[in-house]
Amino acid sequence: MTHARSIILGVATALGLGGVANGTFMLLDPVNWYFAVPGVTSTGSFNQHFVRDIGLIFVLVGAALLIGVLRRPVRTALWTTAALWLAGHAMFHMWEVAVGICGPAAIARDFPAVTLPAILTAALAGWASFDAGANGRRVIA
Repeated sequence: MTHARSIILGVATALGLGGVANGTFMLLDPVNWYFAVPGVTSTGSFNQHFVRDIGLIFVLVGAALLIGVLRRPVRTALWTTAALWLAGHAMFHMWEVAVGICGPAAIARDFPAVTLPAILTAALAGWASFDAGANGRRVIA
C-alpha cells in the first residue's frame, strides 16, 4: 500500500470513528450531547427524539466510512452516500445562517465538525470513484 492510499484510508477511518462516536453519544446521552456541543442550544429547544434520530444517522454514516475502508468493492457507493448526507447537513447549516436562524459566527464555529467532514468525505468519494474506475490499473497503489 502506498503512502497516499494509507493517508486516504486513515482519513476515512478517523471520520468514520468520529461519526460513530458522535452518533453513539447522541443515542446514549442526548441531553448531555445537546448541552456539550457548542451552538446546538441556540438552534432550538431540546428534543430527545430528534437528537437520537440524527445520532442514528451519524452512526450509519460513520459505519459506511469504516466499511468502505475495509471493503473496496462497495467503497464508492458507501462513501458517496455518506458524502451526500454530510453535504446536505452542511448546506442546511449554511441555510440557517442565510435566513437568520443563526448568526454568521456559526459558519466558523460549525466548520470543523460539520463542513470539513462533508468536504473531506466528498473528496474521499471522488477518490474512491477514480480508483475504482482505473480499469484494473493501480493509480494510487
